[in-house]
Amino acid sequence: MLLTRSPIRGPLTLGPMDNTTGLHPSDGHSASAAQGFGAEPLDDVAVRFDAVGMRYGRAPEVLTDLSFELRSGSFHFLTGASGAGKTSLLSLIYLANRPSRGLISVFDRDTATLRHDALPAFRRRMGVAYEDIRLLDHLNAFDNVALPLRLARSNPKTWRKDVTELLAWFGLGERSQAMPATLSGGERKRLGLARAIVGRPELILADEPTAHVDPAMGARIMRLLAHLARQGSTVIVATHDVNLVAGSGHPVMHLDEGCLTLYPRGVG
Repeated sequence: MLLTRSPIRGPLTLGPMDNTTGLHPSDGHSASAAQGFGAEPLDDVAVRFDAVGMRYGRAPEVLTDLSFELRSGSFHFLTGASGAGKTSLLSLIYLANRPSRGLISVFDRDTATLRHDALPAFRRRMGVAYEDIRLLDHLNAFDNVALPLRLARSNPKTWRKDVTELLAWFGLGERSQAMPATLSGGERKRLGLARAIVGRPELILADEPTAHVDPAMGARIMRLLAHLARQGSTVIVATHDVNLVAGSGHPVMHLDEGCLTLYPRGVG
């Protein structure tokens, strides 16, 4: 059993995960639980969008009138064709971009009111697995994964073993000293996901987490993300993989030309 300690939220246990589908049905996640179509406000909301629009420069909006709420500990897929706005939506949540209009609340904070000097600590409450991975090329695999814990000034005595075990869980134990340039696309993808979850963040944003990995590892990754949601992390998985979504039991947020539709039970 792997135990990774978080400087923010305490122990994270990655125990046996025997769900053969790799997915865990959500508890009562309906359209009203994720979207603001006349729904009552939720008591424990991790992410809230209210009439959000986003454009780049003077171009047409890439996101239009998005209103939804995601409960803490929920698991949602984010789907849509290339160019539909998935990455743009995720970038608004992790504060890489600002909306052109509307209100965004994350962890019950209006993101527009956050001071610039408060952003690093705020972002450390999130784990982001980017589609383009974004490893630091001058750090080896071990140090890339350990980076969030170093930035949080966690005690190395409490996490070195944990990082080693997490790398082994992802099948990267023998590659811990390898530099990113020597890793395959699948290895880099797994490394980026390991870095995103190592600190047990409250919010996990995974952009195409199963791309470039074999089906067995892809199922293993999905079991892991579902497991983390059951432990209390809010998880959003952006994907093009309809097979990953079909029959999962998780709500699907589907973007089409910048507009959002919710399918409450993995049928989008």
